[in-house]
Amino acid sequence: MTKALDAIFFDIDDTLFSTTVFADKARRAAVDAMTRAGLQADRNAAMRELDDVIAEFSSNYGGHFDKVLDRLGPESFEGHNRAVIVAAGVVAYHATKWRELKVYDDVYEVLQWLATTGLVRGIISAGITIKQAEKLIRLEVLEFLTPSAVFFTDQVGFSKPNPKLYRRVLQRLKLQPARCLYVGDNPTHDIDPCNQEGWSTIRIRRSGRHSQEEGKTPAKHEIRDFFELRKILQDSYGIR
Repeated sequence: MTKALDAIFFDIDDTLFSTTVFADKARRAAVDAMTRAGLQADRNAAMRELDDVIAEFSSNYGGHFDKVLDRLGPESFEGHNRAVIVAAGVVAYHATKWRELKVYDDVYEVLQWLATTGLVRGIISAGITIKQAEKLIRLEVLEFLTPSAVFFTDQVGFSKPNPKLYRRVLQRLKLQPARCLYVGDNPTHDIDPCNQEGWSTIRIRRSGRHSQEEGKTPAKHEIRDFFELRKILQDSYGIR
């Protein structure tokens, strides 16, 4: 027996693309560029300090590379202008964005297919609004989404895992939770609150940072890629 479905929503990070792999590439590129610009420190030590800064100050902190130099000490940039070393890291990080930020091939194909259906196709993503919006543009998937169904937590006023976030989204779109599906990778921030609100849920497990974690409640479905998602939509929800 198929279940009626009106809308499908997606997380962005480690769901549409590998945030974990991208971040590692971008950070390594940044440290290498800083070294070429005059950073005098062991590469592994600099990477460890950068990872620690991000863990302590969050990925949204604006002074990661400055903080790394503070931790490594003035001898790490002796004879050089530290601003140039920091700028080298920033430029390399953003250059990696242009080069590496892309959705998985299966994600692109299935989102393209979903755009031919009558479903509302949305995003519910946590993070700084402009950063998350930039990701959607760079990932080149905006054309496959319903414009009114893109939500960033900073704009909504509730963040994950607050179930009020998911409730507010459906209020704005006049949708019923039992007829909506959420696809995400984080069991505690994506799956548990949606389950609590009566949504159907799909957990994607590739190799992201949350792939080995477990939440309080299981997702209705688990997938390894979006081809499996398409099959579930066809077989369980009658989407053609």
